[in-house]
Amino acid sequence: MRILGIDPGTAIVGYSILDFKENKYNLIKYGCIYTSKDLPMEDRLLQIFNELEEIINEYSPKFMAVEELFFFKNNKTVISVGQARGVIILAGKKNGLQIENYTPLQVKMGITGYGKADKKQVQLMVQKILKLDEIPKPDDAADAIAVAITHINSLTNTLYSSKPVTTIKVEKEIKTNRMTAKEFRELLMNK
Repeated sequence: MRILGIDPGTAIVGYSILDFKENKYNLIKYGCIYTSKDLPMEDRLLQIFNELEEIINEYSPKFMAVEELFFFKNNKTVISVGQARGVIILAGKKNGLQIENYTPLQVKMGITGYGKADKKQVQLMVQKILKLDEIPKPDDAADAIAVAITHINSLTNTLYSSKPVTTIKVEKEIKTNRMTAKEFRELLMNK
């Protein structure tokens, strides 16, 4: 299955193309669509739509996973990002993609197993899950990869491993009902 992951924005839209086959992730491409702040908003939205449609046509994903908006202190920012997100969803729908939305909390949980993980922790797990030599850059593209991985995990019920969740062995005893994100990752990675 091929997923298009999206981290929406107005100035920068992060995207990723990720394949999942035989319990293996394969990162095909990632990057960003950049728009100039000097352009009128309608031109920026058109640019996002056109470039995203080119990516869809080139890579033929079946699914589009889009990060939902979180609370912004600046109302102008939330409106413009909301407009960009609408254009992104329109491009996916127009091209017949199955669209799913994930909150930042769902992405953090889906990648690290911890809802309060910071951006660096999410990026390190993306690197580890995909067995990359370095963390993908820029941050917007890394976030788009995390959204795509979260979608794959939600469809396949696999977490950070090629093993189905039901076969992960717990090798050390859990002594409390709380554990750190590091302990959780180690548990899942069978370290």
